[in-house]
Amino acid sequence: MNLSMRWLKEFVPIDDMTPRAFAEAMTMSGSKVESWEIESEGIDNVVVAQVLSLEKHPNSDHLWICQMNVGSGQPVQIVTGAQNLKEGDYVPAALHNSTLPGGTKIKKGKLRGVESNGMLCSLGELGLTVHDFPNAIEDGIFVLGDDCDRTPGKNICEAIGLNDTKVEFEITSNRPDCFSVIGLAREAAATFGKPLQLHTPCVKAGNGDCSSMLDVKIETAELCRIYSARIVKNVRVKPSPRWMRERLRAMGVRPINNIVDITNYVMLEYGQPMHAFDLRFIEEGKIRVRRAQSGETITTLDGVERKLTPDQLVIADAKKPVAIAGVMGGEYSGIMDDTTTIVFESANFLGSSVRVTARDQGMRTDASARYEKGLDPNNCLPALQRACELVELMDAGDVMDGILIDDCYSKKQRRIPMDAAWINRFLDIDLTQEQMADILQKIGCVMDQGDIVIPSYRPDLEHKADIAEEIARFYGYNKVASTSIRGGAQGKYSERQIFDRAISETMLALGLDEIMTYSFISPKYYDKINLSENHPLRKSVTISNPLGEDTSIMRTIALPSMLETLSRNYNNRNAEAHLFELAKEYIPTQDDKLPIEKNKLIAGLYGEKIDFFALKGMVETLLDKLSVYEYDIEAVSDNESYHPGRCARLTIDGEELGILGEIHPLVTEQYGISSRIYSFTLDADVMFAHAQREKQYKPLPKFPAVTRDLALICDDSIPVLTLEKAMKKAAGSLLESIKLFDVYKGKQIQSGKKSVAFSITLRSADSTLTDEQAVTTVNRIMKALEALGAVLRS
Repeated sequence: MNLSMRWLKEFVPIDDMTPRAFAEAMTMSGSKVESWEIESEGIDNVVVAQVLSLEKHPNSDHLWICQMNVGSGQPVQIVTGAQNLKEGDYVPAALHNSTLPGGTKIKKGKLRGVESNGMLCSLGELGLTVHDFPNAIEDGIFVLGDDCDRTPGKNICEAIGLNDTKVEFEITSNRPDCFSVIGLAREAAATFGKPLQLHTPCVKAGNGDCSSMLDVKIETAELCRIYSARIVKNVRVKPSPRWMRERLRAMGVRPINNIVDITNYVMLEYGQPMHAFDLRFIEEGKIRVRRAQSGETITTLDGVERKLTPDQLVIADAKKPVAIAGVMGGEYSGIMDDTTTIVFESANFLGSSVRVTARDQGMRTDASARYEKGLDPNNCLPALQRACELVELMDAGDVMDGILIDDCYSKKQRRIPMDAAWINRFLDIDLTQEQMADILQKIGCVMDQGDIVIPSYRPDLEHKADIAEEIARFYGYNKVASTSIRGGAQGKYSERQIFDRAISETMLALGLDEIMTYSFISPKYYDKINLSENHPLRKSVTISNPLGEDTSIMRTIALPSMLETLSRNYNNRNAEAHLFELAKEYIPTQDDKLPIEKNKLIAGLYGEKIDFFALKGMVETLLDKLSVYEYDIEAVSDNESYHPGRCARLTIDGEELGILGEIHPLVTEQYGISSRIYSFTLDADVMFAHAQREKQYKPLPKFPAVTRDLALICDDSIPVLTLEKAMKKAAGSLLESIKLFDVYKGKQIQSGKKSVAFSITLRSADSTLTDEQAVTTVNRIMKALEALGAVLRS
């Protein structure tokens, strides 16, 4: 929400307040200020100048030599290419050493040999548009009209009103009253202890009775609490006066014409959205607030034909909808150049209904953004009167007598018992009930027989805790004493959180960077990783209201998300990337209940130092750090996403633990990557289930170890891990460690065979091993190896 400080000062006398002091105080009292901007910042040494004379440039057929009166007593010569000037015009002149918005510097120089001491400015060069000054032209020099201060030498920002201060507030959704100048004025008055100077609209009217011209009726009382309207005839559509255009611009709204600007002005001032209908297009002079009928359509002001449903509220005439209530009017409901009679509408619609309708129609407007938060029904009539007052003030039409209204809401005031003792205990402060009452009266509350009467524009005040919050923010949060948290509860990580943190810390220590990707993906991602048409992972949970096709399903596999990230890094010319993610995969269930969420650790790497064995080493290091042991690894060639000769599957107790390997070249090609990509995916839930989280202490050995080296010949297809497991089982408790130190395949080894060498360390915890014990253990190991077809290399 933007706020014009100049507009605010009409309601609260804070002329001596700097923007910084204002922002800090308002933030401390609960109205958070995001930023502020002075409109004239970035414009320096630009003044009003009068054209004294125009002379053709001797060396150009389109340049003019202008003698300008800039208030310095001596004419200043400026060369310009504009063709819309004449003697006597008043224009903005950027003099020598001036600055324009965007940091543009203007200095004197020569144009085709003729000295020019500055530049004459257009609207665009001052950061303005023709909407700000409708009588100016867009592609020429900005000629000041009689609504500007045309004193030569006057600072241009002051002369044209480009010197307001805009303050941006972050308004929470429970404070709809603060989406208005008056609402923020109430907050400012309470914050600074200043009087609030509100204006009561006064409408003279006297141009005939309108009761016979229009009939207003609410047919759906649960969705519309009040609908009010007034008729203005002899409408004179023209640009709004400069003061209104300035305020709209400062608030971030583009001026259009006087009637449309009035509705926007009132919405900003009162927070009450309004609409103006052309009476010609209201059939039979009837307005009905009703639910849309099945099959009805409406073409809205943006030119889009929209289908309506019975749960959507519309403003209709005798035959058709003319507006979607609280969202947008129909195409024939707007103000046109030949409009003569209009109907000003001010209504209060149920916020939840407007929010659902705007969502279903895929449109969100300034009006719907306010309605959906819940507005004050008592604000409708003052806003309507203010609009008619502005019509008279701006001579935009003739207001007719009478207000057309249908009222369906309860005017019962909300009351909350005053409990000063409870508030003092709750906030740990010491204020009297009278002091609290003084604070509450500043925000519009009234004390009555021990109760607090809540103003209708404060729907957020429902309980005594809300009252305590109001007292705390205006008493001063900095005055509330700090207290320690009472009670013995202490937060701590769960075992699973500790485990997941260990995964992340280990991956970071291995040199990988953590990423986070969306769980929503495109169905096309499955094609890019070569999943077959009938692959079970293609069955995904479909999003009912996706942002687009690229985020229309929930992923059943995290690999495409990782490859997309690697592709971006590769195409941004990053020489290497080592990434990981603790990702979720969503597997749909048979009965269409919530999907099964699987926690997976996925890593993706490319670079000069990365190959299959480096990847396998990372996996082994991770599993060792997590105390996940006794897993099996086997080569696989049937995974469509991985290279058939460089892929392996990990299992533990018959349960799949994960997969690792090089991504299939066809897959990397589809991602636009010409480098080899390596990846592994591990099931974090399986790792957690098999991790040995309880550590057992083992004392340092007291007796020496015996080391034996075994060089074996075995089939090339036998994994080293299979040999190691057989050796561990046969050695029993005397085995301390097994280390692989050589694998050889070559001319000296029979085809289809390989040489594998291990270093075995044996040790007893009770005594020094004898040669007989060592030989017996090695013989058992060899017997187990021979059962696998492995023999000692001769």
